[in-house]
Amino acid sequence: MGARAADRRGWRYRGNVAARVLAGSLGAYGVASCLAMAVARLAAGGRIDGVIAGTLCAYLAVPAVAIWAFLARGPWRAWGGVVALVALFGALAWMIGPPAR
Repeated sequence: MGARAADRRGWRYRGNVAARVLAGSLGAYGVASCLAMAVARLAAGGRIDGVIAGTLCAYLAVPAVAIWAFLARGPWRAWGGVVALVALFGALAWMIGPPAR
């Protein structure tokens, strides 16, 4: 067994993968929901058009965040990017205000 195979059985490697899986799944859900809220409130047209546009954008954000979680240099950087996106889209949705009636 090589040195690389031995490294993959340690708790450090497994913790790294677990942190990235959580960032790619739970983090992706947070980014998608905040993005959907922001786009729905920004979209021109009726309320249903905004919801559809926000949902379609959220469907694109989920795989992008999941890919980002595993392409980042480390789990802290992956979580940092996810938290930054949630804060950005959440603040944008909050600043826009409640959706139009």
